[in-house]
Amino acid sequence: MNSLKKLFRGLRVALRDGRVKSILAFTIAIVLWASVFYRYVEGWSWLDSIYFSVVTISTVGFGDFSPETAPGKIFTMFYIVIGLGIFVTAVTTVADSILSQSGEGESDEQ
Repeated sequence: MNSLKKLFRGLRVALRDGRVKSILAFTIAIVLWASVFYRYVEGWSWLDSIYFSVVTISTVGFGDFSPETAPGKIFTMFYIVIGLGIFVTAVTTVADSILSQSGEGESDEQ
């Protein structure tokens, strides 16, 4: 339970960090940008478009959706290459911020 409290405390601190806010905002922006693309080019619902955008950028790739149009396939190739780096940066930045907070708390306790 103590670890869970540390995690949430670290997450709260991370979300106050301007660097973390910026990269998360950028990540959300590209997910929304891709979702708009899939909504209008592939004709998917908003939920399906956002779902596919997140599943693709996070490399989960369940395979339940895939672009059918040539523009959709081409866009997805670029989205994966660009989005993967942005997603990894976002996750790493948040994790780094949480871990650095956790490390500070441990040194204070000793």
